[in-house]
Amino acid sequence: MPHFIIDCSEDILQQKTADEIMNVVYETADATGLFAPNDIKVRLQPYQHYRLGNNKKNFLHVFGYIMEGRNTEQKASLSKQICIGLTELLPETSFLSVNINEFEAATYSNRALINPENTNKDRHFGL
Repeated sequence: MPHFIIDCSEDILQQKTADEIMNVVYETADATGLFAPNDIKVRLQPYQHYRLGNNKKNFLHVFGYIMEGRNTEQKASLSKQICIGLTELLPETSFLSVNINEFEAATYSNRALINPENTNKDRHFGL
């Protein structure tokens, strides 16, 4: 936790590498201090087939999924800072956007939480 999933048009990767794009997201999330560096996960999915509005050539959108508990200002700042970093990296992108959603702790599960030895229900158990 958190997960940052980047959807983009395939031509974005002709401007910058996937690593360059993912690094902006990772480093920005890390710089906020909201997450342990080893918990941040970033992945990128380019799309060959998509449709945009008239005179729009490409897009990039970051879906951020974080554990509940951060306030609205923290989430808004995270979204804005990622958007600023990516806009600086990819200034010619037609559509560039970010949104942050929360996981509900009560309904979240992972490998650590189902471990029978994890009696304290620590979602980082054994990591």
